Amino acid sequence: MKLYVGNLSYHTTDSDLESLFSAHGEVAEAHVIIDRDSGRSRGFGFVDMPNDDEAESAIAACNQMQFMGRTITVNQARPQGERPQRQGSRGGYGGGGRGGYRRF
Repeated sequence: MKLYVGNLSYHTTDSDLESLFSAHGEVAEAHVIIDRDSGRSRGFGFVDMPNDDEAESAIAACNQMQFMGRTITVNQARPQGERPQRQGSRGGYGGGGRGGYRRF
């Protein structure tokens, strides 16, 4: 079962997550999500636990607990659905009002 772990300290590493959850069972993978532009943690991560009973136990034990100075949220990860498309313009040189480019 894949678990979502939110409200992580920005200093949390993959190994910190693995250590926390391995106390409740086997951890196949633990990964803190990193912002590709800044290289910093985004404050959440995912833990994959192959045994569903152990994963449920980890959720019960770790949800709303203090970890590295933060109250973390732990629940079963939901699949990332289709993202709605944005409406309107995406770029350009302004809307033609004040501050836009003018032709003389």
